[in-house]
Amino acid sequence: MPQDKPADAAERLSVRPVICYESDKLPPIDVGAMQASFARAKTVERVIVPARDAACFEVPAGAFFRILNPEGHQVGDLNLWARDDINERFYSGKTRQLQASHVTVGDHLWSNLPYLNPLATVVDDSLAWYGIDEYGGSVHDVIGTRCDPYTNFRLRGEDYDNCCHSNLTRALASHLGLAAEDAELHVHDVINVFMCTGFTPDTHQYFMKATPARAGDSISFYAHKALLGGLSACPGGNCGSSHSDDATPCFPLVVEILAAELPLSLVPDERLNGRYSGGHGLR
Repeated sequence: MPQDKPADAAERLSVRPVICYESDKLPPIDVGAMQASFARAKTVERVIVPARDAACFEVPAGAFFRILNPEGHQVGDLNLWARDDINERFYSGKTRQLQASHVTVGDHLWSNLPYLNPLATVVDDSLAWYGIDEYGGSVHDVIGTRCDPYTNFRLRGEDYDNCCHSNLTRALASHLGLAAEDAELHVHDVINVFMCTGFTPDTHQYFMKATPARAGDSISFYAHKALLGGLSACPGGNCGSSHSDDATPCFPLVVEILAAELPLSLVPDERLNGRYSGGHGLR
């Protein structure tokens, strides 16, 4: 039942928020050095991700990778793992706490506990101009999950297996020679590349709107360690209408791997690429 406001409601509502995690106290990472190296980097490999499908790719430590929209305004779902130990993988929750709900140049993509290392850093983003629109929407979100057949069945009672979760599962299984049921356990919450999302101010519901990305738009990352990536060209296309079906026009995506001319020394502090040695926090 609705409750009446207490007498001190205005006082309670006026309490000022504080930032939970002081990211300015993290060890510094020289994004400028990365960008200077990226400007001279050369493309050494291109991986095509077909529409409504996924593909895996590998990035050496100290190299770059660029996700490109070659044909149309298409959204992609990105998974990242440490290539040499896929138990270490991208952690969307901690990334949005330490960085932001939507990432752009200078933001780092963090790995899961107990590792908590920077996996990659955004060095270039052709959509950085978008900012936050009048609806509270922005691009490259780390708040959504990934479209999946389980939620689709719950909501619609329909089987649809070209969802990003299924696409990433198949791509990872093929790349590593795993059974699908084993690969699925490693598929995790994504970076929704090019996707424009936010929360409605009245009901706080997660929304999507048509991506502002067009042919030629891209986002690029520096790899702090050797990475394995998985990218799905979402069946939602531009994510401006339907989702998890074949009704929306979709386009392929491209991943380019770029080699730097010289290796960078970007980790001056052992806190940035280590592992907490204090155990599991259980006493």
